[in-house]
Amino acid sequence: MINLQPYASPTYFLILIGTLLPAMVALYFGKRLPVYEALWTFGFLVVTFGGNHWHQGLALIGYMIYQALLVAGYQWYRQRSNQTSVFVTLVIASILPLVGVKLAPVVPAHSLSLLGFLGISYLTFKAVQVIMELRDGTIKTIRTWEFLRFLLFFPTVSSGPIDRFRRFQADITVVPDRGQYVEMLDTGIQYLFRGFVYKYLLGYVFGTLWLPNLAHMALANRNALGGTGISWQLILYMYDYSMYLFFDFAGYSLFAIGVSYFLGVKTPANFNAPFIAHNIKDFWNRWHMSLSFWFRDFIFMRVTFFMMKKRLVKGSVRISQLAYLINFLIMGFWHGVTWYYIVYGLFHACAIILNDCWLRFKKRHRQLVPHNQWTELFSIFITFNTVCLSFLIFSGFLDTLWRH
Repeated sequence: MINLQPYASPTYFLILIGTLLPAMVALYFGKRLPVYEALWTFGFLVVTFGGNHWHQGLALIGYMIYQALLVAGYQWYRQRSNQTSVFVTLVIASILPLVGVKLAPVVPAHSLSLLGFLGISYLTFKAVQVIMELRDGTIKTIRTWEFLRFLLFFPTVSSGPIDRFRRFQADITVVPDRGQYVEMLDTGIQYLFRGFVYKYLLGYVFGTLWLPNLAHMALANRNALGGTGISWQLILYMYDYSMYLFFDFAGYSLFAIGVSYFLGVKTPANFNAPFIAHNIKDFWNRWHMSLSFWFRDFIFMRVTFFMMKKRLVKGSVRISQLAYLINFLIMGFWHGVTWYYIVYGLFHACAIILNDCWLRFKKRHRQLVPHNQWTELFSIFITFNTVCLSFLIFSGFLDTLWRH
């Protein structure tokens, strides 16, 4: 059986666009073909999770049934009651499959890895979001097929961006007029071309041409600076990896957004010039935005509200600091149960806490810290290098460097 990974080859794009044409023509003429779009999604799920990846396909089927039952059950319950303990139990139950997959590498039997499939993290974010918004009352009702359509919207199923149900529902249930759809087609094509430049040109240069050579040179200097391995080669590796990480992931996101636009769905952007951020908080408003905003809305804000309501910590500053630590620690564990992912999360938590301290100091001592183009450029420089250092930690290369 044919097996195609999302956005990985010219063949994939040819098949993707070719099979999308009927839906695109229908949208141009003011009609949506929900049955065809569902069959199209099913077909691409088969070629993605079929063949040698059949076990992932089975895991996906089981996962979708499991999450649909949780959401349907909680919706039924929420219309009758609203106990916090039940809500927390449902959220924990929803994330359990993902937790199992993340723990699989550290479990001797590795049997938990059978739960995994491409995109489980992003589907889990959307499933948990639905449960939380049912709790809040911002989602009143959701039919099972609407929930499945939301989770399995194919352009974003493997690696996001992470959409919100109400925003997605507003797009998928209406048909843009011809002028709007022509604009969406134009925007989608631009996204695809930018994605090709990012992922297959710049990503290739930084990731395939340069990164292995820089890694080899850095490893050859592992005894530099008193055995720490800190060398010019390592610094070059840090910057190169940061560029590769951005262009590879941003390119993928542009593909997903572009194809979404072809289907009349304005999937939210994931990146907005993150390397010109003025501080670390501004960076997280620009980098992997759908993930960052998800953590902000569904973890940081809720942890903050809980601590204030229960009066667990005194003072708004301490509450926000503790919430940042919890927020980014969870983000670190989400990436994986290894020291460098966890340190990466804590690194960003500490960076944001220090940034907030600095902003409070500036507010109290405006006369000491001038605000002009030079201080702006300096803040961008500091933020850029801080972020690149965090990506060096995230890469796991330091683990390789220090272990050998």
